[in-house]
Amino acid sequence: MESSGGVGVVLEGVRASIDALDALTLEDQALEQATGAAVDVLQRRYEVRLERLEVTSRLEAQLAAVRAQDAAEAVEFQQAMTPPDASVQDHTYAGMSVMEEIAGVLTISSAAAAAFVDQSRRVCSLPPVMDALAAGVMSWQHAKIIADETESLDAAGAAGLVAHFFDPDAPHPARAAAPGELVPSRFRAKVRGWRERHHPDSIEKRHEKGAADRRMEYTPDRDGMAWVSLYLPGDTACAIWNRTTATARGLQGPDESRTLTQLRPDIAASLLLGAGHTTQTGKPMEVGQVPTPRADVLVTVPVLSLLGQTDEPAVLDGFGPIPASVARNLVADGTDSFYRVLVDPRDGAPLEIGRKSYRLTEAIKRWIRLRDAKCTFPGCTNKTPDNETDHLHAWQHGGTTGTSNLAQLCPKHHRLKHHGRWTPDPANKNEPPGWTSPTGRHYKPEHQDAEPTHWPQWLGQEWMRAATHSGGAHRLVGGRPDFHYMAHSPGEDALLRCLHSTS
Repeated sequence: MESSGGVGVVLEGVRASIDALDALTLEDQALEQATGAAVDVLQRRYEVRLERLEVTSRLEAQLAAVRAQDAAEAVEFQQAMTPPDASVQDHTYAGMSVMEEIAGVLTISSAAAAAFVDQSRRVCSLPPVMDALAAGVMSWQHAKIIADETESLDAAGAAGLVAHFFDPDAPHPARAAAPGELVPSRFRAKVRGWRERHHPDSIEKRHEKGAADRRMEYTPDRDGMAWVSLYLPGDTACAIWNRTTATARGLQGPDESRTLTQLRPDIAASLLLGAGHTTQTGKPMEVGQVPTPRADVLVTVPVLSLLGQTDEPAVLDGFGPIPASVARNLVADGTDSFYRVLVDPRDGAPLEIGRKSYRLTEAIKRWIRLRDAKCTFPGCTNKTPDNETDHLHAWQHGGTTGTSNLAQLCPKHHRLKHHGRWTPDPANKNEPPGWTSPTGRHYKPEHQDAEPTHWPQWLGQEWMRAATHSGGAHRLVGGRPDFHYMAHSPGEDALLRCLHSTS
């Protein structure tokens, strides 16, 4: 680990880079005042731009070295402050807390903070890598490649890899371009190739470890779509690909409009979600037919959209906006697992959560899920159904079971709240809690941005007629009834009757 004096040396380089930027900027300002647009002036101003890009790239690397060292040392200081005789649990939660502090300061997720700290500690433990980063001759992206590729190597193996690429006097050093002169993808390929050839463990042993890390990942995307990816042993992944491809080719024909690319995900979805079972109408479900999913999911639907009067998107809990047609199908076909949440057309606030069970605890849990949308801990993006509804002020200490004292927390942050010194603010009916860290930093809650629903033109005109006939006040703002102006007049009752008549 570098000493604080090492940071001082890096900061001298940072100051030198800033001085170089200042000099280039002053030169450019002088050139800008030059009369005319002579080719030599434009050429020099073009060169200044390139030189500034080069200097800022060097500066970014130097600052990355400072940041990496600070992150690594913050963890070391936290460990030093934890009493040696502290329990394993205390050590664990102290480590979790410092990761969350770093995540909050950098405005990244706790998983990203943990990865950054791990990479920083490895880079700081390899002096040639840290020196190249601090000098600005190599980017943080290059440094991360070394950190990632040395993760499973012992000290001798990591030292050998670093020497090969960073020490020109090492036996059989890397030839031609220096690490920072290669684009990161090419540098990773070279580093990984050397690692594979010189790894002390057999590929069998490494494959066994890799198989233990197998997982499924889910990433929401634009336009109501999402990615689901599997990290599997190569032979299993290859077999899945080959089977879906063969099945897709078997389904192709004159009456099948879907392409091979479209058929593969449809087949995978149908196999995972119940091919071979019956549909809602009792017909057998065929491979390639994608059924309505079954899971305890909230679907927030604008009431006019549910009635088919507008195409305003709905919101699927744990995902985001989905087309109105998809929402209507989910509500119609997934009644045992999808809970309809109607949205007030006046202000976008939720009106009710449809349910079959009248148990208050379940209703409150669904309401909190709707309000919070995810784990409320700063930076956490966990939206899975395993999030827990937690009392912000403990029940045994007088906390109540109401929306102002409840919030969603993922299991990890639920444990940290009870064993760390992170303090939640009170919540309210429509807003989740903010949080205060052990060092006193306060993080505001994330609010969902509810908007008034869209109104079809005919409905606004119908409301005007109904309000006039009923003797109520009426006014349209932006093509929709002004409910604040109407103030529960007879016109509002007329509108509600109008809505009821369309359902």
